[in-house]
Amino acid sequence: MAYDFLGLVNDVNRRLNEVELTSSNFSSAKGFYAFAKDAVNASLRHINQEEFEWPFNHVENTEILSAGTVRYGYPYDAKTVNMNSFRIKRDDTLGTDTVRLKVLNYEEYLDKYADIEYNSNAGVRGVPKFVIRAPSKELLFAPAPDKAYEVVYEYYTMGFDLNLHSDVPNLPEQYRYVIVDGAMYYAYQFRSDFQASSVAMEKFQMGIKNLRSLHINRTEYIRDTRVQHSFKGFE
Repeated sequence: MAYDFLGLVNDVNRRLNEVELTSSNFSSAKGFYAFAKDAVNASLRHINQEEFEWPFNHVENTEILSAGTVRYGYPYDAKTVNMNSFRIKRDDTLGTDTVRLKVLNYEEYLDKYADIEYNSNAGVRGVPKFVIRAPSKELLFAPAPDKAYEVVYEYYTMGFDLNLHSDVPNLPEQYRYVIVDGAMYYAYQFRSDFQASSVAMEKFQMGIKNLRSLHINRTEYIRDTRVQHSFKGFE
């Protein structure tokens, strides 16, 4: 069975001994079959809401800056933005190397650089050195850019609902069973089989726990940044 919206819905149908849908009648499905589609999306939303930074929701984005413009909106699907990932992209035409931007607190930005948003003097512009996250879910760059620099950064999406029968979720196929277990919880609720629904939820939560163990819980190494000196007689 293909790993797409149709395949996931039919996984639910088979578990309940229901007739499977096809690509031709999928969009017009009614009754329980329409609910099965909703159940799959509800399961995906539940998984996506369990963690802020699932690796399968990771995205790299490029923002092209405009001369004199300091503020830029978040991507529409951003859940969390990795503020430590911002870098000016190398551009031989603009004469820039790849340089990582430093993160600046919004209050410190207001204390030191707020005037750049209102100063039309091109002489105060240059290559941005700082990135700032505003409470309004905007990204600010200081100093104000003087050219159309490309800024590359990374963020995690909120995930998305499936719509067409051929839509494929972000979750890797090997975790298909987790999506289906979650959908079965809602399907049993629809049928008022609360005992089976409770069992399905336990399996669903165990699947999410396994996902978290494999993709979130990790041990980072600690790098020793001390500088070691060698002295004659003490080597």
